Amino acid sequence: MTRVTVWNEYRQERSDPVVGETYPDGIHGAIGDGLREAGFDVRTATLDEPEHGLTDEVLAGTDVLTWWGHVAHDEVADAVVERVHRRVLDGMGLVVLHSGHFSKIFQRLMGTTCNLTWREAGERERLWVVDRSHPIAEGLGESFVIEQEEMYGEPFDIPAPDRLVLIGWFQGGEVFRSGCCYQRGRGRIFYFQPGHETHPTYFHPDVRHVIANAARWASQPLGAAPIFGNRKSPPEPR
Repeated sequence: MTRVTVWNEYRQERSDPVVGETYPDGIHGAIGDGLREAGFDVRTATLDEPEHGLTDEVLAGTDVLTWWGHVAHDEVADAVVERVHRRVLDGMGLVVLHSGHFSKIFQRLMGTTCNLTWREAGERERLWVVDRSHPIAEGLGESFVIEQEEMYGEPFDIPAPDRLVLIGWFQGGEVFRSGCCYQRGRGRIFYFQPGHETHPTYFHPDVRHVIANAARWASQPLGAAPIFGNRKSPPEPR
């Protein structure tokens, strides 16, 4: 069974009544429930736990890490970022959600600012599936609608995705690369845009379906572990 660790700051749910009412068990609780229903072995971790809940032991037992952060990116310890970075390069999958685009780990893996434009207006968003052959698109139609979501718009300062699965369109006319796939080392990374904290996005069945598909896809490390270092002699012919 694929082992998923759902990471969340878990700050705004405790400080903002609107967010707390929307996600009474935390954003991590909603994401975790959706993944459990899809058949994953799920644990959660939050910012204020020791080592942010992401110890070496936890990460060694994690096939895929999902990441939601917003107001406390700078409070994530650099040592933990380094630990997660090593695990991704070694083959752990990473699914970065919504405002996690500004997380230290995503910025480090992308090598860019990951900046964008946004507007908090509760607008309708239609997500178009532009790569229906990709495993993350399995079981989706041509598009699906989220009735209220924060607008994220281009330009989005990220490297060109290896595969672009979803494009979001908003009522104001903006579009956004909403579902982006990458490989770093042996690890697979998926960025998925919906998920503003004041909207019940993580209860939406299609959003949950995308996250579950992304976790399945990202759980498969690519290739054998590389062997680095000084090679004293040529390898034996096979």
